This record gives sequence, C-alpha cells and structure tokens, in this order.
Amino acid sequence: MAAPRRPLVPFSEEFVLALALLFAALHAVLAVTATVGTSTTNDEIAHLTAGRAYNTLNDYRLQPENGNLPQRWATLPMALLKPNFPPLEDDYWRHAEVWVFGHRFFYLSGNSTDLMIFAGRAMISLFSAATGLLIFFWSRRLFGLRGAFLSLGLFAFCPNFLAHGALATSDVTMVFFLLASVTAWWWQLEQPSWWCTGLSTGVFALACVAKFSAVLLPPMMLLLAVVHLLASTATGANRGRRAGRIAAMAAVHLAVAWVVIWAFYNFRYSAFNPSLPAPATDFNRPWAWVLANLGPTGRVIDLARTLRLLPEAFLYGFAFVLEFAQQRGAFLSSDYSIHGWVRFFPFAFLVKTPVPLLLLLTGLLARGLGLARAGVAGWKRLRELAWKPAPLLVLFVVYWIISLTSHLNIGHRHILPTYPVLFILLGAFGSWLDWKRPLALVLVAALGLWYGVESWRIRPHYLAYFNQLVGGPANGYRHLVDSSLDWGQDLPGLAAWLRENNRAPRAPVYLSYFGTGDPRYEGIVATRLPTLPKIPPPRPWYWLEPGIYAVSATMLQQVYSSVRGPWTLEHEAEYQRLRQLDQMFHLYKSEPRRRVELQREVSAAQWQAAWERYDLLRFARMCHYMRARRPDAVIGYSIFVYRLTGAEIAAATAGSVPAWSAALERALQAAK
Repeated sequence: MAAPRRPLVPFSEEFVLALALLFAALHAVLAVTATVGTSTTNDEIAHLTAGRAYNTLNDYRLQPENGNLPQRWATLPMALLKPNFPPLEDDYWRHAEVWVFGHRFFYLSGNSTDLMIFAGRAMISLFSAATGLLIFFWSRRLFGLRGAFLSLGLFAFCPNFLAHGALATSDVTMVFFLLASVTAWWWQLEQPSWWCTGLSTGVFALACVAKFSAVLLPPMMLLLAVVHLLASTATGANRGRRAGRIAAMAAVHLAVAWVVIWAFYNFRYSAFNPSLPAPATDFNRPWAWVLANLGPTGRVIDLARTLRLLPEAFLYGFAFVLEFAQQRGAFLSSDYSIHGWVRFFPFAFLVKTPVPLLLLLTGLLARGLGLARAGVAGWKRLRELAWKPAPLLVLFVVYWIISLTSHLNIGHRHILPTYPVLFILLGAFGSWLDWKRPLALVLVAALGLWYGVESWRIRPHYLAYFNQLVGGPANGYRHLVDSSLDWGQDLPGLAAWLRENNRAPRAPVYLSYFGTGDPRYEGIVATRLPTLPKIPPPRPWYWLEPGIYAVSATMLQQVYSSVRGPWTLEHEAEYQRLRQLDQMFHLYKSEPRRRVELQREVSAAQWQAAWERYDLLRFARMCHYMRARRPDAVIGYSIFVYRLTGAEIAAATAGSVPAWSAALERALQAAK
C-alpha cells in the first residue's frame, strides 16, 4: 500500500494568521529597538507627563490638545514603575507648563528616564502593529493572500511608520482609528446588525478621544452613507427607510461618543481636580487667548463651554488645535511661511516615500488611467473595482483635501493616515507574485528587495529618511525639518561624538538644540545657544569663542525664529546698533558696581531684553554662515557640528555686510 501524501491544499487559517501576527510583531520590534539609545522626541515628554497626570491625579490641564486615549495608554506601564511626580506645589504645575514640568518629571525627580520612555514607546507600537493587521485583512479581502502579505510587508518595512510607530505620541494611534472607523462604518452599512453597529460605534467613540483629527470622520461617514444609498437597488419608501436607519445609527454613534468622551474625563466638567492644590491660572494659556481668533467656531465652542456640553479640557484642547492651525512657522526648501503652502504635503510625500513604492504606485495609477481611457466599459470596470475599497478611497480623498488646505505644515507625519490606503491598494500586485508570470514576479520582487534595502540602510535613523529624489537623508535638512527630520532624537549620538572627538584639551562646546532631551543627562557640557523649547534655568549671557558648535537642523534653518528667512537690511541695521553695546554688555555682566550704575539709566528688564535680541540676531547671522559652510560632522542627519575658528566667528558675526557676504561666498566655494 502506498504511503499517504499531504494533500495540496492552501495553508491553514491558523498558519496564515500566525504569520500575519509575526509580521506585525516584527514591525513593532524593529520600530521599538530603533529608538533605543535616542533622546526623547519633541512631543513625547508632554504626552507622557500629561498621561501620568490623567491616570493618577485625575487632572486634565496638561497637554489637552492631544489625544486623551494615547496619552493614558502610553503611561499604563508607569503603574508598575511608580515614578516620582514633582511636587504639585511647583509653579510649573500650577500654571500647566507641561514642557518644564515634564522636564522635571523625567530628569530631575530620580526616575528611570530611559525605562519610562521605552515602555511608553512600546505601548504605542502595539497600535502600529494593529494598523498592519488591518492592512493585511483589507488587502486579503480585495486581493487574496499574496496581495495581503505584499501589503503587510510594505507597511512593516516602511521607514515612516518605523519612525513614528514607536514614539509616545498620538500620530500612529490616530492612523489606526481612522482606518478602523471607516472600515467598521462601511461594514455595518453593508451588513447591518447589532454586532456590526456596536463595533462601529465603539471604534468611532474611541477615535474621538484618540486625537482631534477625528473631526474628519463624520464627513467621511456621511459621504460613505450617500455612496451606499446611491448604489442601492432600493427605491422609494425602501430607500427612505434605509436612510432613516442610517441616520439612527449615526445618532447612536454620536451619543456613545459623547458618553465615552465624558468617561475619559471622569464625568467631570472642570479640567481641574478640586482635591489637588489649586492652580494659579486655568490653563497654560487662558480661554480668552484660544478663542480670540476663531470667529463663529469660537463662539460655538464658548456656548458649549457655557452649557457644559462636553468636558472643559476636551473643549479647550479642540479650540487650542484650531487656534494653532491658523498660523504656524513652516519651512520648505529654503522658503518660510506662517500660513503654509498647498505644495507642502505633496512635496513631503514625494521625497519621504521610498522610490520603489512610488514606482509601484505609478504602475497602479497607469492601470487606472488605462481603464479610464477605455471608454464606457473601462469606466464601468473602474466603478466595480472602486466599490469594495470605497471607505479607503473616501478616507484618502477627504484627508488629502483637508491636508492641502491646512496651514499646519510642520511635519510629514500629518499625512501618515493616507499611507495604509496605498499599501492596501498595492496588494493588487500580489497577483504578479506567480511563477507562471516570471517577468512580473522578478519586477515586483526586485522592487520589494530595493524597498527592504532602503529601510535597512536608514536604520535606526528612520525619522530622517529621504529618498534619492533629493539626494537622500544627507540633504533632507535643506527641504524639511522639525518632525520630518529633526525632532530632538540625536542627543546621545552627539554625546558619543564629543567623547570621541573632543578629548583633552577640550574645546568649548556651544549647543543650539531643538528638542526636550536634556544635554546634561547625556553628559554634554555646553554653553546653550538659542534653544527650543525654553527650559529653565535661563540661559546665561555668553560670548562666542573658537570651539565646537552643535546646531539642530531646525535651529540651523531658523524655522521658529522671529528673524527667519532672508537676512534683511533692517535686520542688519538693528544688529549693528545692538553690537555697538557689546562692550557695555560685557561690563554689565562682569562688573557688579558698573551694573548698578547702568541700571540707574536703563532698567534690568530693558538690559535683559536688549541682550536677548542681540543674542537672537547674532545667532541668526551665524546660522546663515553655517548653512553655507560644510559641517565637520553630522549626527544622525539632524545635528550639525562645526569646529569654528576665531576668524570664522568674527567673519560670521562681527564684520560688515560686504565682509560677511565674502565669508559666505568662501564657505560656499569650500563646500563645493
């Protein structure tokens, strides 16, 4: 009798799910381990400090403009770590100064800083992994197993999701909830049942406390409902009944979301916990400030506040987001703006997306255009193909329309919610992964290999990824900064470089840092140049000497400086007037008796204001020189290191305009 043979059947469902889970877990592990040995990115301290206050103190004044849910979620491990919170009598707590209070929590309270940050990042990576699984199931439904694993692979090794997938912020959490919410809503439109409605309602409610961009979900859901009704074969009364049912479901969604929002703020209107020491002010910025420029929207929010329709911190956070979105310093390829550009996000997408992914997208677009040119039959086929992924297409289109009109152009991360749609649709190339189509198989495999190599080569500096269209990450700072490149992550790398390259006799070190890490925690002893955010103690007055100058890319580009952009004649005239006081500043600083005499004529506050303005202009003038000069080292693509001589410092800060221009020209020629 012949021995039995294994039947040629597809892989078991258990095996497929296990493999998908492993891919998603691999993504999370790659993302989390890449952050080991980095300092906190700019927003993480605020998110984690606020989340700890929410979970343990029931006080919601810190960082209310970001999602309550991800902040609480990221700080759950602190229940085991039990970190020390700074005293609540601290003025920075009383005034809700989250950046300063957070700095004290992480660096001055005897806590295990690295472990707290690592644990928070690991918690957020679970949402990133869950996003990968959503992508897998969507692609499997549309394109089968091969397409599903292709889509999941593109997500798992995407440098942008590996960059943000394990940061203790709300960005990736909201990516998950946007995709999950439109999916669940469409599912219950197609297959109405109590179970589907409950799932959709719950996901939508949690999205509302994940981030304020959840405000985009109602128009997406309305558009999907209209598409569903127009495509329905029902007519007359039946269509009316279906519309009524959808309206009832929408009302249930809003009602449950309302309850969940209140639950996340402990069913209390006031943002303040009355059992804690009373704060000196209501929030870090008063209500009048956040409502002043919002027009009719502000009046609606104020009415909701008067009627206590939603928790105070939720309303304040929403108003704060709207106020900040109206204008914000932005940088794009040597251009500066406070209102942004329509081209910002398309450009960011083009240069921050790996080229092999762009090529696959080009092929997908070419296929769609080919069908569109095929006449009536082609359009009919396009409509058929667009039906199943309708919620994905609505998410993509609505989100991009809002992004193009946004004035908040501070980071590529703000268009991350559109990427899962692309990963899913690229699952269409799964059918090419077939030995019967060798040329197609080789093409997709080659692009996939290129994609993987791109991801591996940039590791662990995923945040700084730029593709070959702009010369790679080394040229990224010329085009985008802030969270697209420089979010404060590379202080440990700078510390390691200084230990290796600034040995005895040590040169003085000057640091202009953009981020919430602490140079002293990393062992960096440096004179602080202008830095953001401003963390006490105040920077002492200082004078520039030959030495090592380390400058974060965002500070180098002067994005958030009041003298950003071209150096004007007005700037130069003001600088030269203040430079004439340089010797007086020396006397004021170094000779107490002389200081008393000088304060008889000009108050201490006026002297301080004059010094700060002089310092700002001097640093801006020097940044123009350093941008022209080739750096001596670059740390993680985000911190630029210069060894400046006395002659260079004088040329950059003390010369006339012709002499300064000549120095810039010499630096440019040397860089070439």
